[in-house]
Parts: sequence; structure tokens; C-alpha cells
Amino acid sequence: MDIKKIKIDIPEGCNVVLGQTHFIKTAEDLYEIMVNTVPSAKFGIAFSEASGPCLIRSEGNDEALKKTALEISGKIDCGHTFTVVMRDAYPINVLNAIKMCPEVCSIYCATANPIEVIIMETGQGRGIMGVIDGFKSKGVEGEADKSARKELLRKIGYKL
Repeated sequence: MDIKKIKIDIPEGCNVVLGQTHFIKTAEDLYEIMVNTVPSAKFGIAFSEASGPCLIRSEGNDEALKKTALEISGKIDCGHTFTVVMRDAYPINVLNAIKMCPEVCSIYCATANPIEVIIMETGQGRGIMGVIDGFKSKGVEGEADKSARKELLRKIGYKL
């Protein structure tokens, strides 16, 4: 068995959802979730099969983001995983709908941060052991940090 660390840089202005799934129709179902939840979002989806032809399937409404999703899934190269790369939407807008998709088993991360995907590889294949999302803590929030957080949430429209 080999443990590998795969570094994934998220494109500027984008967010990524990385998860585990189990069925070939995942790419189409995630496409429907994205367009029905945030119709103005631009996105690309890649789904890696774990049996049969073991292809990386893709869908989306933005060719560049589809290409990015395919590149990320190709680097990770683990069966029954999916990648959604989105612009003009945040994971908070779509995450519950993605979790409710019948094929989705789990979500590893939903982020705009650079990520490191920890992979275990055996003779059979590869699997995701975990994800490092962003960076470690630098301290405890102070009053100025709290004010900045509250201001940001209001600026982007998530609080009154």
C-alpha cells in the first residue's frame, strides 16, 4: 500500500465540492441539482467510475470549469468520487441538495481553499483517506476579528 498526497489548487473565484458516490448517473443528477438550485451558477462536474469501463464522466454548463473538474478528478484518480467546480455560487447554496442526491455517500470538502487529498493506493485501486482543507489555525478570534467576520457576512448578503 502506498499513501500519496495530491495537491489541488482551486481556480481564482471558484469553489469545489469533493465527495464519494456510487452510481453512473451521478454526473447527470449533480448537473440537475446545480441548475435547479442556483440557475445562474457556472460549473463543471466530473465523476470517476469504479467498475466497467472506469471512465471519468463529465457534465456542466461551462467548458473551462468542466475541464478543471476533469483535471482534478484525474489527479485524484479514485473510483466513485466526484468533483464539482463552481463559479457564481457558493457551496452553502448547493451542499444540502448535493447531500440529498440518492447516489452521494459523503462529502470530503466544500471549499475555495487549496486542498491536499490524502490517497491510499493498493493493487486494486485508490481511495480517499481524507482531505486537508486550507491551513491550520493561527490563533483565537479577537474582537476586531469578530467585527470583520460579521462585516464580511453582511457584505456578501448572508446576514442582515
